[in-house]
Amino acid sequence: MRTPYIRDDKQRSYCGVINIYNFLSDSFKYNRVNDLGYLIGRVFINREKHYFIEGKREIGNLFFNFATSILDNESIRKIIESAMLYTINFDLLTPPYDSVKEVSVYEMQTTLDNMKIKTGKRLGFRFQADQDEFK
Repeated sequence: MRTPYIRDDKQRSYCGVINIYNFLSDSFKYNRVNDLGYLIGRVFINREKHYFIEGKREIGNLFFNFATSILDNESIRKIIESAMLYTINFDLLTPPYDSVKEVSVYEMQTTLDNMKIKTGKRLGFRFQADQDEFK
């Protein structure tokens, strides 16, 4: 809002938003409706095709100059590539141990998509932003 680009025309600040989520493909394939997806970025685009991205690590650091960034085929390709690179490095998520430590025979006999188990805890490193994510 403080840039000359916006100050010259307030209408430029009105944007559509595209949310980029990281889901496991198996969640859709096996209709596991309780699996979680994680927002990794949001693309804000105005009527003049200027855009900026708010997001995690790689994707959030590359595209932030609203006044000069114009959405075209090349920028879309770069956005998708950076989102894919982020998701490749995304740590595997598993449910908290206490939520899956007991299971009935019936639950074991049904398919995974009916088990109501959510992803929720990182196996590897824990980041500061994750501290309040699963409370």
